[in-house]
Amino acid sequence: MTHDVLTLGRISVDVYPNDIGVPLQDVQSFGKYLGGSATNVAVAASRHGRAAGVITRVGDDDFGRFLEAQLDRYGVERSQVARVAGLQTPVTFCAILPPDDFPLYFYGRFPTAPDWKIEAAELNLSAIAEARIFWSTVTGMSQEPSRSAQLAAHAARPRNELSDGQYTILDLDYRAMFWDSEQQAREQVQSILPHASVAIGNDKECAVAVGEGTPDEQADRLLEAGVEIAVVKLGPEGVMAKTSSERVISAPVTVDTANGLGAGDSFGGAFCHGLLAGWPLEQVLDFANAAGAIVASRVACSEAMPTEAEVFALLAERGRPVPGEQKDLV
Repeated sequence: MTHDVLTLGRISVDVYPNDIGVPLQDVQSFGKYLGGSATNVAVAASRHGRAAGVITRVGDDDFGRFLEAQLDRYGVERSQVARVAGLQTPVTFCAILPPDDFPLYFYGRFPTAPDWKIEAAELNLSAIAEARIFWSTVTGMSQEPSRSAQLAAHAARPRNELSDGQYTILDLDYRAMFWDSEQQAREQVQSILPHASVAIGNDKECAVAVGEGTPDEQADRLLEAGVEIAVVKLGPEGVMAKTSSERVISAPVTVDTANGLGAGDSFGGAFCHGLLAGWPLEQVLDFANAAGAIVASRVACSEAMPTEAEVFALLAERGRPVPGEQKDLV
């Protein structure tokens, strides 16, 4: 199959408390869900009707089999998902302390995890080259052999050979605990950035990639590095996208926050959907912003990913333009 969206990166079991607003030591029960940034993006794209797949690894254990079943449930193609003997499937706990405190606790990820054991020789490079959107995250560059695999994947689809309607998206997803230093992360980001046609990150992630500065300065540096669309998340001020000829800001879509985790992944899957639909960049940003807001208003991540109709309804409710007839969903 040719994927609309093919992602490469993390997968885990997300364990979220059913008791909201209390620290983990006081939680009485939890729910378990499919998680991991790149995997969530694939789920989000699938919820919008896109043919989505993920390249990742799980442990040969019950949690790994749970994740495989969840990928099937969400319609995410997993021919490039394999089990790694001798390593446990990672589990991520979080506390949910609205409105803005959602600490994460990673288990089974140190010193390494199955999704950092992807080998370049194992990749289906044809599928990667043919995907309309290939999405990877900076976290995959933090260890070998995942680093070499990610570089091989990008080498299979040179940026200057992409067809019209093809995009290579780099999620600048910086998590300090996965790196020896910020400088190490910056060096690895700069090694992969020339392969990307789109880069997405918040202020800190952009600072790691191209240095401190205003959002416009950071976007300009990303464009100078060769990306065609630079997306800088502005926190409470919304999100900005910049190209060589266009600068667009989408104001935030305010909601009562239940869990801020997963909103960025929902944004990513929705952003992919809007690009492929051929909408104007401003409408792509508004749609992605609204999709992220919907997930922020819900507790889970993958389970909370909205459909296109739900996002359209929220845009209409807030008086924002709803994208017209979509394209290329055949």
